[in-house]
Amino acid sequence: MEKWVLTAKRADFNRLAQTFQVDPLLIRLMVNRGVSTEESIRQYLQGTWEELPAPDSMKDMEKGAAAILRTIRAGKPVVIASDFDVDGIFSGQILREGLERLGGQASIKTPDRIREGYGLNRRIVEEAYEEGAGLLLTCDNGIAAWEAADRAAELGIPLVVTDHHEVPFEETAGGRRYLLPQAEAVIDPKQEDCAYPFPKLCGAGVAFKLIQYLYGKQGIPQKEMEDFLEYAAIATVADVMDLEGENRVLVKEGLGRLRYTRKPGLQALLEACQLAPESLTAYHIGFVLGPCFNAAGRLENAAQAFRLLAARSREEALPLARHLKELNDSRKAMTEAGTEQALAAIAQNGWQEDPVMVVPLENCHESLVGIIAGRLKERYHRPVLVLTRTEEGWKGSGRSIEAYHMFEKLQACRDLMSRFGGHAMAAGLTVPEGNLERLRERLNRDAGLTEEDFVPIIRIDAAMPLEYITEKLVGQLDWLEPFGKGNPKPLFAEKQFWIRQLRVVGKNRPVLRMRVQNQTGALMDAIYFGDAEEFSRQVRERFGGQAWELACQGRQNPICLMLAYYPSVNEYMGQRSLQIVVEHYRCR
Repeated sequence: MEKWVLTAKRADFNRLAQTFQVDPLLIRLMVNRGVSTEESIRQYLQGTWEELPAPDSMKDMEKGAAAILRTIRAGKPVVIASDFDVDGIFSGQILREGLERLGGQASIKTPDRIREGYGLNRRIVEEAYEEGAGLLLTCDNGIAAWEAADRAAELGIPLVVTDHHEVPFEETAGGRRYLLPQAEAVIDPKQEDCAYPFPKLCGAGVAFKLIQYLYGKQGIPQKEMEDFLEYAAIATVADVMDLEGENRVLVKEGLGRLRYTRKPGLQALLEACQLAPESLTAYHIGFVLGPCFNAAGRLENAAQAFRLLAARSREEALPLARHLKELNDSRKAMTEAGTEQALAAIAQNGWQEDPVMVVPLENCHESLVGIIAGRLKERYHRPVLVLTRTEEGWKGSGRSIEAYHMFEKLQACRDLMSRFGGHAMAAGLTVPEGNLERLRERLNRDAGLTEEDFVPIIRIDAAMPLEYITEKLVGQLDWLEPFGKGNPKPLFAEKQFWIRQLRVVGKNRPVLRMRVQNQTGALMDAIYFGDAEEFSRQVRERFGGQAWELACQGRQNPICLMLAYYPSVNEYMGQRSLQIVVEHYRCR
């Protein structure tokens, strides 16, 4: 059962609407998202990346840049230690292209996901040493790589860490003691003593700021940083960062350039995925493009993705892009099978009642456990850890809910794990064979969650009648994009909608099309892309099968629903009409 909550933040909506020449509803929506001052509204609507905070306030930025420039001047190569996911791929690409523009030599190494797991490791350090590297530079990882950092120090390789993950710590009598790796510089805005005003950057965002600082030091025009906005946008969305503040500006500007990208690799992937560039949104990054890059590191290795990004022509790029899409299609099928296996295990063991669900899967491809954990979290609305058996023990990934800080809860159980890392909403971990049940028991004992925490909250931005919807309003709502975590698509509702007509269309994934009427008699088309079978079951259970049949025939019926929706314009055969897209419903 969902809990519907109407957001009711206050402001002088009409005055602000006049100031910015927008509908007062847009001001209400921004205020609901914490954007309430004139300057924050201006930046939200009109901000550009050039206005973002200068990178020099980030802790160790100057030290890290000095080490990099010293290496370049010495003519020694830089080895970039990246990660195998989307954020790691684009962090690495930003650093490699940026260092080469600075006159440096740079190569990228990533861990093997299956054999080595996440993060900088001894093998990467030792290979860098054998290749004569003058500097080891991490991106999207490294904040917890103590052993590898120690090995780099033993071999005399300078190490600069750039990361965005939470800083590990231990509780002491005097409070928390943060545990940093041994390095010349640690650039991570989540460090407690970092003065950078926006700590929510992804790894590619931190890499972007580092290259921006280096360009400034070397007199390279800041306009050249625009080459990296597409990369930063893809990584920010795909790594599910909050789309607020600096992240929102990076994604908005990056999306604008991605729609007209001149990068052959990105052009080829858009073509392989049959996406119209001019219509790209954050949704397409999160659910189409991002998963293709992720699939390389999940099922093969990230080198496939780096080859695509380095391609110089369409002819070179297109076969690589098609291969990534094929990998992602395989990943989808494997994920479906793994999810079904997890659901069966949960039902058999009664884990759905656990505050924190710990789900071991014997024969699951370990690269898929995070995706499966995410699906289970959405289904049960509780924290989920999915693990699979490996040579090292149980290796897994977790996804959390707002009420549960997963990294801190795992931190309290660090004695039961051989390695772990992450942040509030997601984590990766490796658990020795005999510790899994102890981990389950302790996480559930100390969960600190209540039944209310397990109820999904549907936040309604405004109670908006159908007659308020116009094409002009729908156009202005587009100004609030990109939508995603931290900047959700606006949601409106009315308490009473009578279903005047209803039909189910499509076979593989049925869609519901309806004609609805509100209390004042306004009529509008509505469409629902969710679970049509569950919708039918609930309506039949509440109003009866005959009522459903009457609605399907377009005849008078008693079906009355409360709907939460988003307005849009439907274009069909040259005709434009207003419609609402139903996101949630409740039978009255």
